[in-house]
Amino acid sequence: MSEGPSRHFFLPSDGIFVAILVVLACRLTLGEEGFRAWGWRIPFLLSALLVVFSVYLRLKLSESPVFEQTRQAGKVSRAPVRESFGTRQGLGYALYALFGATAGLGCVWYTGQFYALYFLQSVPKVDFLTANVCVAVALALGTPLIVVSGALSDRIERRPLIVTGLLLAAALYVPIYMGIASATAAHNYVVVTALILAQLIFVALVYGPNAAFLVELFPARLRYTSLSLPYHIGTGIFGGFVPLISLSLVSYTGNIYAGLIYPIAIAPAKMQLQVG
Repeated sequence: MSEGPSRHFFLPSDGIFVAILVVLACRLTLGEEGFRAWGWRIPFLLSALLVVFSVYLRLKLSESPVFEQTRQAGKVSRAPVRESFGTRQGLGYALYALFGATAGLGCVWYTGQFYALYFLQSVPKVDFLTANVCVAVALALGTPLIVVSGALSDRIERRPLIVTGLLLAAALYVPIYMGIASATAAHNYVVVTALILAQLIFVALVYGPNAAFLVELFPARLRYTSLSLPYHIGTGIFGGFVPLISLSLVSYTGNIYAGLIYPIAIAPAKMQLQVG
């Protein structure tokens, strides 16, 4: 596969926003009983079509001009895996990308979107429709901020934006979720939506510059391999386990805010690496 750079990452909010809309449409159309009996299969079938469509699009994509120039000059790495992870320098950069950027990104991303939804449904027991509408509205308002953050990072350094997002997340998660708990008790879902939107600002600050940050971290000749593994480990493992670990901590301790320990613990380490 190519080592060409790509700044055209899909926005992280797109997938969950569309998924929420599809699930809401199915449940409201089929009713609760119909959805539980067989309607839950519809979103899975639709996602299979999206996989086919995404493969088609990927096959039609051309390489970036930078990579094409590198290939024509005969400078493409012949052993990108070995050069990326089998040398001290290559491994160092890969670990920096993982622990200095993508792990923190994954935790902030999953906390602000997925955990916010699971928290609403699992802790204060907000009904399915209300919880999903709150998250969907916040996503609709917050997603454009990722583009704004990315554009801003082109004018200033990228790392200050990433560090600011991590710092705000670590400092404000507890008061934000305390506010969510109070607002749900008062049935004030406008405030709930606003507090979810606040978390999406953290996501925007961290995610917006990250694509360019990672692309600029590695040379074009082995960029795809070098950034792909750290990115997917950081987002898929560090971020993907946020809901499971956080809700498990809530269940184990009996403290509804204990689940925030995990994302808050990840952020300071990433800030230290970014600042350093």
